[in-house]
Amino acid sequence: MSQEDVRGYEGTAIYQLGKRLAVEVHRMTLGELPEFEMYEEGRQIRRSSKSIVSNFVEGYGMKSYKGDLIRYLAYALASCNEAKAHLDTLHETKSLGQERFIELYNQYRKLRAMLYNYREDAFQDRV
Repeated sequence: MSQEDVRGYEGTAIYQLGKRLAVEVHRMTLGELPEFEMYEEGRQIRRSSKSIVSNFVEGYGMKSYKGDLIRYLAYALASCNEAKAHLDTLHETKSLGQERFIELYNQYRKLRAMLYNYREDAFQDRV
């Protein structure tokens, strides 16, 4: 029996990375951004980063209903794209430094690839 089987969604690498990034982004937006960005772009990226995890968990709970699982994975992918777009904006407006941007952006690219592969496996009934 795999760790995923025993721990459910909490045992998945997707959940673990997504949750870590959501917490990291939450802290970053409240502690590292200029004050005006906390309420504008910061609010948006906090919401999208948390939405990735929420949609993955909700879809995972519907694994036996393939269409629902795929739909929620699509929502998680869309939220991941949104988080990356907010990172781009924060970087381009100089509210987020180059190093931090690259670190977070690459982690979201990794998370997106994991979600995409999980969705492809669901299409092929390998989940």
